[in-house]
Amino acid sequence: MHLFRCARPVCLAAAFVCLATGCAIGRLTATNPQVPIPASTAQLRPGDSLTVALQGVPDPSTNTVQIDEQGLISLPFVGTLAAAGASTAELSQRIRETYIARRIYTVVDVSVSVTERYIYVGGEVQRPGRIVWTPDLTVAKAIQSAGGFSLYAKETAVSLIRENSAYLIDVKLAQKNPGQDPKLMPGDSLQVPRSPF
Repeated sequence: MHLFRCARPVCLAAAFVCLATGCAIGRLTATNPQVPIPASTAQLRPGDSLTVALQGVPDPSTNTVQIDEQGLISLPFVGTLAAAGASTAELSQRIRETYIARRIYTVVDVSVSVTERYIYVGGEVQRPGRIVWTPDLTVAKAIQSAGGFSLYAKETAVSLIRENSAYLIDVKLAQKNPGQDPKLMPGDSLQVPRSPF
């Protein structure tokens, strides 16, 4: 009986050490999900800002347009045209054909270039809204660009929405391990939930 009493605290201490070690190992092996890269990053998306240049005509012009939520742009003389889902080359051809088909010009050279693309950050951040996309933009960098988390943000469960799928990202893990900080693509959005505590 006396031996059992002495062994019990030792067993409890050993169990505690195992639990603590197991928790530490769990934290070290935690990973964020692999977010699939879109099939074509060259496709234009709502929110993209474009420059459309019309050359080889009596009144050459350069128009700055933005693709609206319906995926459309508006140009002089032809009105609205579908732009989302096309590449810049495809959109250039579509604009050229439209101007010629409507007999506005008989010959026109059209070039389309992307000037700015965006991602969106909402929820519990200091400055929710859109952020200009750059090729090196990651989840953690986007949160920083939005002013950082608010006091009530749940930093371990940020939703990354890409092409109608959502992925939960632990931003604390991403900040500690850059390999766990997913790169963002144009049109992505981040939603930071409120912590219950």
